[in-house]
Parts: sequence; structure tokens; C-alpha cells
Amino acid sequence: MLRHTRTAFAAVVCAVLALPAIAQELTGTMKKIKDSGTITIGNRETSVPFSYLDDKQQPIGYSMDICAAIVEEVKKELGLATLTVKYNPVTSQTRIPLMANGTIDIECGSTTNTLSRQKQVAFAPVTYITGTKLLVKKSSKIKSYKDLKGKTVVVTQGTTNERIIKALSDKDNLGIKFLNAKDHAESFLTVESGRAVAFSMDDILLYGLVGKAKNPKDFEVVGDYLSYDPYGMMYRKNDEDFGLVIRRAIAKLFASGDINKIYNKWFTEKLPSGETMGVPMSPLLKAAIQINALPE
Repeated sequence: MLRHTRTAFAAVVCAVLALPAIAQELTGTMKKIKDSGTITIGNRETSVPFSYLDDKQQPIGYSMDICAAIVEEVKKELGLATLTVKYNPVTSQTRIPLMANGTIDIECGSTTNTLSRQKQVAFAPVTYITGTKLLVKKSSKIKSYKDLKGKTVVVTQGTTNERIIKALSDKDNLGIKFLNAKDHAESFLTVESGRAVAFSMDDILLYGLVGKAKNPKDFEVVGDYLSYDPYGMMYRKNDEDFGLVIRRAIAKLFASGDINKIYNKWFTEKLPSGETMGVPMSPLLKAAIQINALPE
């Protein structure tokens, strides 16, 4: 009887000791990265200064720098000496489908965290806060969305801004005509060429486009904020192992103050192309950083 009891006890001890190994077994994106030795970042090509291509066609920007810190945290968590980083361009329309089907592991761009998107993907803590305004030519004399009655406005397909300006047009019976563009650069060209009188988009992205324009003084960003848009990195829904690593990496940036260096690099200092955004950190973003700068 004693012998059987000891055998049973030993079996229980072995089972208990095995529990941590089972709990720590890799799943989801972390397993995918470990097995492949590669992490794939979804990057934007024209979202200045968050994620765009430099003169060598390499992805750079505020969001890309934050994602570089996330990559380092993933390497540390997995105990990898090296980790290959691949880039896969995404647009407003393709970013969520490419995340869902496994093509990209994290999206590092300028995506607004919304309840409807949370049904499809997960979001990292807020790294920027902006809102919808209008880009117009100064010669248009447009100062508000209410001045757009019967006029043509361009929108980038798949953005929250598209839905907002269309809803306002219906609500106020403005009869705005809409043109759809595949990305922000195409939307800007539509206004520049005169095919549309305004481009509805997050104000910070509009300032970035104006800064890179041939004749920046010809354009202005106008109107009251038409929306509240908190940006966050996207990753796959129900992938909490990966999500924890992402949140920890961002919390470290926030707690150390390194986020301020990254912010200044892209928003207050000269960009690689020579222009300056000249946008100091807002009180709203400072508060969001303080809230999420949690100790480990």
C-alpha cells in the first residue's frame, strides 16, 4: 500500500512540476516568430512622419522607431541572438485583412483604435492622439466642413475619416461629392491637381503632406476637430502572449522617457527630408503616456 502511495505521490509531483513548462509553451505570433526566426512588420508608405519611405525606399518614422523597440523586446523574450525583420507595405484598406490572414505580425503605421476595429484586431497602448480636419488650398477660402456643400472631397478608402465626413455630409444635407483614393499621397495629389477642393484626414498626417509638398505655402489645414483619433499598433486578436510583450516594450519606452526622444526626433526636429513638423507633444498624449508608463 505504501509503495502504491509513493508511486501516486511521485506522479502528482511530476505533474505539478510540468505545469510551468506547459504554461510557458509558445502560442500564436510568438510561436510563429520563434519557429521562423522572422517578424513581419506592416508599414505604410506615405504616412509622414509615422511610417513612410525615405529616399532609399526604406521604411522610417515615429511608429517604426517604436516598433524597433518592440522587436528588441520580442528577441529578449524568445532568447534569440538574431531576429530577421521583414517589411510588408499596407494601405488603409489592406492592413486589417493582412493582419488577420497572418501576412503581417504587427502593423506600425497610423491606425486609429476604434471599437469596430477591436472586433477584428487588438491594439497596443496609445502612442499618438490626433483628429480629423481638412486640407485645402488657401485660395479655396474654405474654413469649415460646412463650406463644402455641393463640392468634391477626396478621402482615403478604409479610414475613419472617410466615414466621419460622409456622415456629416448626410447629417447636414451638404450633398458633398466624394472621390476615393488608395493612399494619402494620392488623396493629396487630388487636391493639388484641383480635382477635389478638400482632403479629410487626421490633422498630423495632413501637416506631414503639406511639409513635403512642392509649394507648402499653397495649402492649409482648417476647421474644428471632427473626431478623436487615438493611434495604436495593431496585432492579431486574442494573441495575449504577443500583446503582453508589446505592452511591456511600450511601457518601458514611456517609463524611461525614451518616448520623448523618439517624439522629438519626428515632430520637433528636422526630418531626414529637411522639413520640420513643428508639433510639440500635446497634453492629451502626455497624459496617455503617464497612464501607460507602468512599472514591470
